[in-house]
Amino acid sequence: MIHVPTAIWAHTAFDLAAWGSGLALSVALYRWRLKDLTQQVAGKVGGGYFAALALGAIPGAWLAGSLSSLRDAHPALSHSVVGALVGAIVGVEIYKALRGIKGSTGGVFVGPFALGVVIGRWGCLFAGPPDGTYGSPTALPWAIDLGDGIGRHPVQVYESLAMALFLAAYLEGLAHRRSWALRRGFYAMCVWYGATRFGWEFLKPYPPLIGPLNLFHLLCGGLVAYGWVFYRGSLRRERAEGRAVPVPGPDHEPVRELPGAGPGQGDR
Repeated sequence: MIHVPTAIWAHTAFDLAAWGSGLALSVALYRWRLKDLTQQVAGKVGGGYFAALALGAIPGAWLAGSLSSLRDAHPALSHSVVGALVGAIVGVEIYKALRGIKGSTGGVFVGPFALGVVIGRWGCLFAGPPDGTYGSPTALPWAIDLGDGIGRHPVQVYESLAMALFLAAYLEGLAHRRSWALRRGFYAMCVWYGATRFGWEFLKPYPPLIGPLNLFHLLCGGLVAYGWVFYRGSLRRERAEGRAVPVPGPDHEPVRELPGAGPGQGDR
């Protein structure tokens, strides 16, 4: 069993590091690969976009966290990153539907969110049991002791490493200008984060809501469904756009009417 030193202030320290690093990464990605994409999105979403995002993310974070923590043995208000993500998606998609905006608008948030989870989850780890994000007891060799003498799954580390893997793949995709990263990165992130965290939730002692599933299982399942449906829809639109591109004739010369052809026969 691995002993981990804990302090409740570690959560705040790592949160600040996550926010700062995420902001720095967003600036770097904007200058490196996302400038054109960001400008296109900014030109069509309008100023209400960020208001819709905040109006979804803030209550989503506190509702999801508190609905789970208030059912614990020691009820308390709390917030949740997956709740914030789901709430932001709901707020933004409603706004986009009202404004008739099509396509992904979340590409600029992919890198900062992934890096925020990578760094922020270590704050959850070092904050110890009072943070309420610890794993279930286990006898595995890498079980961690957070100061209470109980060996637990280091679920915070699992989640951090999983998102680090996604972030590496995403940056590789941007480096090679891969379409999935440039045009559907946000949807891919939702699928990956939702699917991996769905698995980690089985290693947490949160109260079940439906059968063995807790509230976060349901939110993560929704993320996977959302990401998959919208990813496929974006891919279909991209393929349709590719087929719609006109192919010019040799040397861009107009097609001459064949001898004996009736009116309009050359357009079939």
